Amino acid sequence: MRSNSYIHPLQPSDLGGVRLNVSRDVVISLSHVSMRRDFRRILTDVNLEIHKGDFVAITGPNGGGKTTLLRIILGLLKPTSGTVTVNTPPHAIGYLPQKNTIDSHFPISVREVVESGLLNVKDLSRDERRRRTEETIAQIELQSHSDHPIGRLSGGQLQRALLGRAIISHPQLLILDEPLSYLDKHFEAHIYKLMASIAPHCTILLVSHEMSTISTMANRHLIVDTKVSECCANHHYLRTECD
Repeated sequence: MRSNSYIHPLQPSDLGGVRLNVSRDVVISLSHVSMRRDFRRILTDVNLEIHKGDFVAITGPNGGGKTTLLRIILGLLKPTSGTVTVNTPPHAIGYLPQKNTIDSHFPISVREVVESGLLNVKDLSRDERRRRTEETIAQIELQSHSDHPIGRLSGGQLQRALLGRAIISHPQLLILDEPLSYLDKHFEAHIYKLMASIAPHCTILLVSHEMSTISTMANRHLIVDTKVSECCANHHYLRTECD
């Protein structure tokens, strides 16, 4: 029986003497990772390596396991079996979750949401934190809403605030779960420009149902449908559409 080995920098005390044995440019490694919940298979025998500088576009059918895969990589879920290794410290990871996981009634402002992306970043002066916060709010075009509570935002504005939280730390690894949801066409185009400016300095995993533009930006394309397969077709949704 395969033992369950789970390695993640968020739990360094749990390594139990296991050594990380991954080449220097491998940022994420999954080996024989499976996930079951309530007797249902969500992911099966996933073997995957993500390298430094990869821009990985991820798609697949609803319920195929895309969000579960991201949450396992982030250490938010422990797989049923297999090994996960992430060679990026927690403070260097930016994460945009799906909007429906956020309590929009929580009494917090846009500025506070964005600045919370710096909570795990040490050795920044107060002035630098303020500068980064204002710079990021401008990047996501929410200057006129910066002091508004998130409960007053539209779905697209909240998505932009969460994106700001994900990118403010200038992460080495950026994980985005459906970042285009709820956005109007103007800001969707703006996100593509943001991704183009971030990608040369960052490893990106991006889940989206909209692949027309993302597929031209990404260098790798994964289809997640219980299993994970890599695709080289122009449009990415089902395995049957892959070359």
